[in-house]
Amino acid sequence: MAYRVSPRGVPRKSGIWWTSLREARGVLLAALALGLGVVAVERGGGDAAAYPDAPRQTGAARFSICGSGKRIDCVVDGDTFWMDGAKIRIADIDTPETHPPRCTAEAKAGRAATLRMQALLNAGPFELVPIRRDVDRYGRKLRRVERDGVSLGAVLVGEGLARDYGGGRRAGWCAAG
Repeated sequence: MAYRVSPRGVPRKSGIWWTSLREARGVLLAALALGLGVVAVERGGGDAAAYPDAPRQTGAARFSICGSGKRIDCVVDGDTFWMDGAKIRIADIDTPETHPPRCTAEAKAGRAATLRMQALLNAGPFELVPIRRDVDRYGRKLRRVERDGVSLGAVLVGEGLARDYGGGRRAGWCAAG
């Protein structure tokens, strides 16, 4: 590798490879920024305020607990339900798993969250508010569920039946040991 002296008397690397790498640095940084932006959007986040023309859907069906039959208007667990044949994942919360639970405590908490979400959905009309990402990797529609501007997910969080969720890895519901 050749060196040349800068006007300040400091040796600098020169050569085609080094010059090309320095010129490519801007392109690499732009690609990295774009990639991070895509990851941020894929993880969810944002809300309908960012997209004022995004369609909101209103629901007022009578919800049962989902069984093995046809799933039209039923609650799967505390953060997932079916409405008009579409599977909805409540985007702003995480609740204990019920299919299958990993421990007895998770099963009990999951059942409580499921029954509470059923009661909240059956309490009257609500809105399904789109977020920046339409569906998750399982094909479920990602929505915030609101009644009178209040997130039903936040109600579950306030009652200790759910955790706030903004994407990424989720903590378990079973005590370590």
